[in-house]
Amino acid sequence: MAKNLAGEPAKVLTIAGSDSGGAAGLQADLKTFTALGVYGMSVITAVTAQNSLRVNGVWPVPAEFIVRQLDTVLSDYGAHAVKTGFIGSTEAIEAIGQSLAAYRSETANKVYIVVDPVLVNHLGQSMFPAEVTDAYREYLFPLADLVTPNLAETQLLAGATASSLATTEHAAITIQAQGPRRVLVKGIHSGADMVDLLFDGKQARLIRHPFIESTNTHGSGDTLSAAICACLANGMVMTKAIEKSSEFTHAAIRRAVTWQLGGGHGPLSYW
Repeated sequence: MAKNLAGEPAKVLTIAGSDSGGAAGLQADLKTFTALGVYGMSVITAVTAQNSLRVNGVWPVPAEFIVRQLDTVLSDYGAHAVKTGFIGSTEAIEAIGQSLAAYRSETANKVYIVVDPVLVNHLGQSMFPAEVTDAYREYLFPLADLVTPNLAETQLLAGATASSLATTEHAAITIQAQGPRRVLVKGIHSGADMVDLLFDGKQARLIRHPFIESTNTHGSGDTLSAAICACLANGMVMTKAIEKSSEFTHAAIRRAVTWQLGGGHGPLSYW
């Protein structure tokens, strides 16, 4: 755990929805932060009624109160790194972007911003109108040190097919041109491996792990982006932070293979 001269841990903030089943969203983020030795804080964007089988309801938090949470936390605690997860509305995306831009301009410390653009459901279908995708591009991507779309989100954001490593790299280049400094496309199934593809504005880098056959992968994308935030806050350079976080997520999936906590798509094991 990296600490400052006062012996305090690095501080990391997640802006995300609450998963009542504890597998994904801010619950997955906070577990990841704890496992990696950083101090986790949260801004809730939506409350859900869900378990391993289904989502039975979503209650969005108004944009005004999302920003009240955000400004209240940052004005006192501050943060070394911030990640966004589920947001869900253009109003909230705009408000969050404006608050983060103001905070970054006012603080003397480096503040990493990782954007996990939650735009599609588990079937790969878009959950929101096009205006939400446009809002990400306008208000959050220009602030992002890294965006972490999955394959379906990559295709949506790039407006192009990502069916091979070559076409996925081209899609990542297209997304990087929309504002973020780097793009990490996560969860590409390639032969016997799962691959994450990082494009840093100059070249693509592949991070490979053996594919694990498991239904207990709910929250794996949240875990990866949260882990990257934690590693950045702890002083790692971006490439090393991504590699370590990919290893951490892969291990969390492997440890949960034999679990049967609910009747469906289960969580990861963080310890």
